[in-house]
Amino acid sequence: MKPKNNQTKNTDKNKNIAIATFAGGCFWCMIPPFQKLPGVTQVIPGYTGGKTKNPSYEEVVSGTTGHMESVQVFYNPKKVSYEKLLDVFWQQINPEDAGGQFADRGNQYMTAIFYHDSKQKNLAIASKKALEKSGKFKKIATRIIKAGEFYIAEQYHWDYHKKNPIQYQIYKKMSGRENFINKTWKK
Repeated sequence: MKPKNNQTKNTDKNKNIAIATFAGGCFWCMIPPFQKLPGVTQVIPGYTGGKTKNPSYEEVVSGTTGHMESVQVFYNPKKVSYEKLLDVFWQQINPEDAGGQFADRGNQYMTAIFYHDSKQKNLAIASKKALEKSGKFKKIATRIIKAGEFYIAEQYHWDYHKKNPIQYQIYKKMSGRENFINKTWKK
């Protein structure tokens, strides 16, 4: 269910629901991994990080708004931790890529963790440091940024992977994301 206004608030009316915001390149590919998690109630695609008010998809992909394609994850912290969301986030991106993600190039496809409070900020910093210490990556380009206004993407972006499963799978594979994830995060 899409919120009625074009922006989401940093808190949900239901006090058991928290919000996490991530930019991981194309938001189509960021939605399914979070939707699969027990405790996640909704994942919304949108735009954040820039200065343009109420940007359209066309404006964002032009690279002129300062916004990044992002997702807001609504979750119950009693059922899924913010740390788990961070783990899922890191395993969907190439954190070393400062120029975008996979086939998508430009600032609008950069990666970031947008924190909503000091606890999220501290957990995001700790997870980034742990990933750096792991030796899996040389230099992590993903930024940790205070969350600002989040503008909801147009309806046709919502659940793209469900509405267009063949095109979505082709895009995920051809972009290089699927192969990178499989190679980097072998179980």
